[in-house]
Amino acid sequence: MTGFSHLEAGTSEALWRAELSRRRLRPLDTSFDVLIVVAAHPDDETLGASGLMRRAARSGGRVIVAVASDGEASHPGSPTHDAAALARRRREEVRRAVAHVAPDAEVLFFGLPDGRLASAKASLANHLTAMFDRVRATSARRVLVAAPWAQDRHGDHRAVAETSGDVAGRRRFRYVEYPIWAWHWGVPDDLPWERMVALALTDEEQRAKRHALAVHSSQTEPLSDQPGDEPLLHEGMQAHFHRPVELFVEAEVAQARGQSLDAAWFDDFYRRNGADPWGFETRWYEERKRALLLAALPTAELGDVLEIGCASGLLTRDLSRRARHVLAMDAATTAVETARRRLGGETRVTVRQGSVPADWPTGRFDTIVFSEVGYYLAPDDLRRTLALIEASLSADGCVVACHWRHPVAAYPQTGDDVHDALRAVAAWEVVASHVERDFILDVFTRRPARSVAEREGLL
Repeated sequence: MTGFSHLEAGTSEALWRAELSRRRLRPLDTSFDVLIVVAAHPDDETLGASGLMRRAARSGGRVIVAVASDGEASHPGSPTHDAAALARRRREEVRRAVAHVAPDAEVLFFGLPDGRLASAKASLANHLTAMFDRVRATSARRVLVAAPWAQDRHGDHRAVAETSGDVAGRRRFRYVEYPIWAWHWGVPDDLPWERMVALALTDEEQRAKRHALAVHSSQTEPLSDQPGDEPLLHEGMQAHFHRPVELFVEAEVAQARGQSLDAAWFDDFYRRNGADPWGFETRWYEERKRALLLAALPTAELGDVLEIGCASGLLTRDLSRRARHVLAMDAATTAVETARRRLGGETRVTVRQGSVPADWPTGRFDTIVFSEVGYYLAPDDLRRTLALIEASLSADGCVVACHWRHPVAAYPQTGDDVHDALRAVAAWEVVASHVERDFILDVFTRRPARSVAEREGLL
């Protein structure tokens, strides 16, 4: 995930207004009884959705605001405010700002660690589940949930978006995301305009939003005149939230549950997030996971290998050192181009663009790698893919599967869902399994399975 600095001037609001003037965005559907605004930090709710909150309150709707962290890490070098003091001040700012736009709103604070929400997703999910279920128990039929945009290039925003989207999707609540920092670091080509909707604000709603934003003085004004107390939101950044419209990204949750993510989705994802959006090239997490997967394979010689979802080809390269031949597939154009550049000199590797199950290759394979791809498939497509794997697997072959376990709003399934389906294949038996909080890795062979020691003649 490419970073940014809040100290930079950023993209001018004039550029965004010019872009908006030429676009005809669909209006946000405001037919809801309950509006739930989830924020990663105090002020996210005001920046992204205070106009919407004002609209809901004045039309008689119920408004709930949930703030995941207290924003205590906004000024780590402050000589005048420690983390506890900032947390107290920022909570009070949220209460006052929300009270101005939606006087009867319920405001909840989860108190999770600012800057580390990705590591607190389980707790966040528990809080949101309890809150959403309480709303559902009131027989509210029309619920809209708004959370920060997952692609805002802020780890906390992504964690809140992924968790909120998953919990909302499981309850059939409508779900949208509001960009915040994208207006600062982004340009028009970075936004998914085909999924964006607009709420045109009245003059009164704009005034209410300006007033609410000014309440967050810990972010819009210096805490003091000393170094380390500079404002987080400079005037150029604030200008993005003085515009007469609020913009939201309609989530892919509703459609994703019933259909697989297609090649266009991946091409767009790479376009918006760069050539290595998951950090395969840079993260120890990914390097370690590849090493575990390779070590879990029960034979030194892998024979003919099919790798489904090869991404940039890092694992492909390692597989090729133990294989007779590797057929590596990926749906995304950028991934295929990167893998071909990396593996161009490898005579035992073929890189092919294609999706499963639609572009399933012919032939039989001794090793089939199904890593970090199954949760992109809707249940029906996953079942078809597993049937194709079974039909293509050699008599003594193995299937290795590895998947991220945390829910992602846009994905049709979770990693655990995928491995439940894999374990349900009657012809297969698990010969190796490794489970962590973050990912699950299983190796399957046909029944009756033989252990590595049995294969080596030790038993």
